[in-house]
This record gives sequence, C-alpha cells and structure tokens, in this order.
Amino acid sequence: METPHTPETATAAQAGGATDAVALAARLVRCASVTPAEAGALNLAAETLEAAGFRCVRVDRGGVANLFARWGAQGAARSFGFNGHVDVVPPGDRALWADDPFGGVVRDGRLWGRGAADMKSGVAAFIAAACDLVRTAPPEGAIIITLTCDEEGPATDGTRALLDWMAERQERMDVCLVGEPTCPERLGEMIKIGRRGSITARVTVRGVQGHAAYPDRAVNPIHALIAYLAELTAAPLDHGSADFDPSTLAVTTVDTGNPASNVIPAEVRATLNIRFNDLHSGASLGDMLRARAAEVAAATGARFDIATTVSGESFLTPPGPLSDLVARAILAETGVQAQLSTSGGTSDARFIRAHCPVVEFGIVGQTMHKVDESVAVADIEALKSIYGRVLRDYFA
Repeated sequence: METPHTPETATAAQAGGATDAVALAARLVRCASVTPAEAGALNLAAETLEAAGFRCVRVDRGGVANLFARWGAQGAARSFGFNGHVDVVPPGDRALWADDPFGGVVRDGRLWGRGAADMKSGVAAFIAAACDLVRTAPPEGAIIITLTCDEEGPATDGTRALLDWMAERQERMDVCLVGEPTCPERLGEMIKIGRRGSITARVTVRGVQGHAAYPDRAVNPIHALIAYLAELTAAPLDHGSADFDPSTLAVTTVDTGNPASNVIPAEVRATLNIRFNDLHSGASLGDMLRARAAEVAAATGARFDIATTVSGESFLTPPGPLSDLVARAILAETGVQAQLSTSGGTSDARFIRAHCPVVEFGIVGQTMHKVDESVAVADIEALKSIYGRVLRDYFA
C-alpha cells in the first residue's frame, strides 16, 4: 500500500537549524515499536525529513509499515541510499531495567532504552546528517532513505517490499549504507562488507511407540535423532574461506512432549540453524541435511522429515570504492582505521545486495537486545559526523 505521508508538526529535533541526532534518537526510542508495530517512529522520521525537503511515501505491505524518502530528483545522475529499521525486539521483563525501556532517558552520557543500539541511533544519525547537508550544501544528486518495521521479524514485508516498490517505479540507489550496529567495542572499528547466509532446519523424526522395557518392539525416534545430530556436530562444516569465518551449526531445541518415563515416544522434533559462508548455499546444505538423515533412517528404521527455510544466502561486496569511502570518513572523524568484516548474523543488506553495492556501518553494538540497552551520546554525535562526511565526499 502506497500512501503519501502528511506531516503534522515540526519536530523539536530541528530547532535551531542543525538537526540534533541525540534528541531525535531519544524520541525514536520512546516509540515502543516492537516488531511489527510502527508506534509513531516512522511518522517522526518522516516529519523530520519532510521539514528538510525530502519527499516521503509510506510503502506498507502485509501489515508492515515502511517508509521511502527521497531528496533530489528521481533518476538523478548519482544517488546515495541508506537503509535502516525502527522496529525493536521486546524488552523482556521490565522490572530488570533501571529505566523504562521506552523512556529514551539520557543519563551519565548515554542514551538508554530498547533500540538505542539496534538501531534507532543509527537511523537518527543518518537522518540528521542528511537533513543538515541538504539544507546547507545541497548536493548534485539524490539521497534515498528506506526504513522498515520488519527487520527483527520475518523480514518478508519490510525492505523486500520497499525494493519491490522501488523497482516498479524505477527508483534506484547507486550505492547503499545500512546503519546496523557494526562496531564491537569502539566506534569506527568495523565495517561489514558481507554476511554469512542462514538456514533453519526443522527436523521431525517418527518411530514406533512402545514400552521402555521392550525397546526391541519399538523404533525409538530419540535415539535416531541423537545419532543424526551427533553426526552433524562431530566435525566442522568447513574451516572458513578467504573472506568468511567458518560456518557454524547450532542445535537450538529438541522436543518430545513425552511426560512418561516408561514410554518410548512415537515422535521427536528438533530445530537447528546453520550460518554458512560462501563455500555453501542454502540448497546445498538442505541436500546435505536430507542425505545424512536418509543414512540414519536406513540404519535405525526411523522416518525423517526435514523442512528448511533459507533467510539469506552469503554475500560479499568486494573491497572497493564504497568501503573505501566509508573507511576514509571514519578515519577522518575518529582517527580509527576500520576493519572490513563479514562476521555476525544476518541483516537486510542481504536483500539490498541484489539492488546495488552495499556495506554496513553503525554504532557500537555491545548492548543490543540486552536489558539496559544503551549507547554513548558522544558516539551518536560522532556517527552523525561520519555519515555527514560520507555524504559530502560521495557527492564531491
């Protein structure tokens, strides 16, 4: 669904000319936008952007709110894109938080609250940098900002919906920066130039129920599952590649639902997740999982059913102009030489990589998804400066 955004009130974040990234980040944190709720976060972003001359359009799909914003002409000779999300994971037990997780409290030189690290501060920093640039030194080209409320969830109607909408209307980013929290401990230390892929396998093993005293009269699906998982975890999938860390396999749950100690159950279920590098694909790993299941089934008499979901393939944006641009800006603003990395989980960059070259750079992520999530105020301000230099240098 496409609807023009209508601004209601100017945000105080623009008072006095320059856009206050910390104030904007705090206001975004106060929006309780747990996936897929928008909770006013996209409205706030749109109001801030429109006050600086951006054209904003809501691109909602499947009950998910998304925002497209562009400054400059469609089809401009050069366009710089930014992608981010304003949805957050649930705060958990609020009694464990020192402050209201959606209070957006600034205390002790830090902004506290759910989403402060992942990734409302990054969104606020880029919006602030872009608004200041177009007000003071309008570039020759276009700046495109895409924001979603579906990154922490299924990720089917968020950035994917925005890219589909853009393709239909011939809107295009030449390059894109994703503002995920990429730095482990110090602002500026890491740029992500790729990500491992992710496949989840839901394994159901069926046997023959029977009395625990007579195992020969039953087919124990738990024993078959144990043999299967032991084989999968006995050795690493690989030892890494030139650009990626080794692939990892983690068993995340095993369930029988069997309350009786003297009954061999008829069925057991397990879930496992593989984060894989460029030595594999989702399809090849699915084939491997099923082939090994067939071997165990033949040896035990149990029946295996394996359903796989690939949330993203591995990808790499080779080091070059885009990563160099971001690294130079980081070095100029912080004195830190950034490391290029493909570590970590998945992000919406996995969708953007089919649209244009993409890298990720954002704030320190030590507290993301944790109780008392927080970021340093000074880092938000420095991140705005880095983003501002990236934009100035790109259009220069």
